[in-house]
Amino acid sequence: MATISAKKNEIDRSWYLVDANDKVLGKLASKIATVLRGKHKSIFTPHVDTGDFVIVVNAKKIHLTGNKLQNKLYYRHTGYPGGIKVKTASEMLEKKPEEIIKHAVKGMLPKNRLGRQQFKKLKVYAGTDHPHESQMPKELKI
Repeated sequence: MATISAKKNEIDRSWYLVDANDKVLGKLASKIATVLRGKHKSIFTPHVDTGDFVIVVNAKKIHLTGNKLQNKLYYRHTGYPGGIKVKTASEMLEKKPEEIIKHAVKGMLPKNRLGRQQFKKLKVYAGTDHPHESQMPKELKI
């Protein structure tokens, strides 16, 4: 038996729909990262993007455990000296709920160009509407 390595033209990609309503952020992000990488498939190859597309809806209804809404901080820098900006998780949830899920999933993907390519297959929406109905996404149970 030889180890089979997946090739780009052999990969068939599926679309999955995830409802984030009352889901815990870390567990949700972990499952999404697994699907984006393609680790749920038998043809998984670490150096090839074998993953599927993931659509996340209801990002504004995500659940954080403990005191993370008040204590968890998100940092960004404007690029100017002294330009560090800090927001709590509750502020992010009000203004940009999509960014909380994107930030969590991005941290669970590889830190190289393959990880950036896999991250582009994640689509996050705050409400229930999304423009990907024509791809006929399957429901992903978490």
